[in-house]
Amino acid sequence: MTSIQTTSPLPLTELTTCGGCAAKLGADLLAQALAGLGAEAAPDELVAGLEEPDDAAAWVVSPDLAIIGTLDFFPPIVDDPFTFGEIAAANALSDVFAMGGRVLFALSIAAFPEELPTETLGAVFAGASAKVREAGGVLAGGHTIRDPEPKYGLAVTGAAHPDHLLRKGGARPGDVLVLTKRLGTGLLVSGRRQGRTTEADFAAAIDQMRTLNRAASEVLVGAGVRAATDVTGFGLLGHGLEMARASGARFVFEAAAMPLLDGALDLALAGVETGGAAHNRRFVAPSMTVGAGVPTELVTLAHDPQTSGGLLAPIPPDAVGAVEAGLDAAGVSHWRVGRIEASERQEVVLA
Repeated sequence: MTSIQTTSPLPLTELTTCGGCAAKLGADLLAQALAGLGAEAAPDELVAGLEEPDDAAAWVVSPDLAIIGTLDFFPPIVDDPFTFGEIAAANALSDVFAMGGRVLFALSIAAFPEELPTETLGAVFAGASAKVREAGGVLAGGHTIRDPEPKYGLAVTGAAHPDHLLRKGGARPGDVLVLTKRLGTGLLVSGRRQGRTTEADFAAAIDQMRTLNRAASEVLVGAGVRAATDVTGFGLLGHGLEMARASGARFVFEAAAMPLLDGALDLALAGVETGGAAHNRRFVAPSMTVGAGVPTELVTLAHDPQTSGGLLAPIPPDAVGAVEAGLDAAGVSHWRVGRIEASERQEVVLA
């Protein structure tokens, strides 16, 4: 994957206390803050909003057109500004793909210290713009403020057919859970800050984080799949629980089947963990069961906050073959990581 490497006299990660999606407010705290906001009657055109939280908002304009809106931003996860722009953009664009949409345009959300060189800021914008073009859209503007801690992201507008939206609540008992990216970015970034992550392992994580979920989304929509989410700051179990609650079902994850980035397991064994993982554990704990034989390090990885993670999709059994063949043809890695079971209690199980 090509990239423009730039240099900056101020390493971006030295200006932050955390980076990427590990900086997200915990799902438990967010739920408390948003309590009651979805109670107001929403227009019928708003088919995805606060009442039933999804990866993005969706507004039906006509019988064959829904407009998708989302935004995402975070502090730097890497020092190279162009790469930071790529990763931040890929992460924000992912919410449109997680809804089954195509990208139309994006607006920058930027906060940077005044002493940051203008060429550094320009490189962040250039990286983001390149990734938006790769997604099929255009970077059309934005807004920038002063902030001692740099932050960057996008507000993205997309479109989809209302009948082909991918929703968190579309999973059904018997579905097979498929994941399209490896886990462990949070651990590898934390390990990097502690000098424990190798250059090769970190480079592989960077390449994954700046890889778009566009091709995976197109395969899912083309195969008639109706449910998906992207695995980001709340970890595999946190986002799985969101889908379980929206679908009224139990999500069973096979710990041994989780795909892991090189080096992530060693870091988990060494006790490395992000601050965001603690929020994820609190959020999931009341609705989670862990099998007796599941190693502690795999529990850690299942809670690990991901930056620009893959799509998690419940696939009907009769469509699994077609979806996997489509993902193979599109060059998208994928793994079967679990299944959906009927249950009166919406929960996640790590077996």
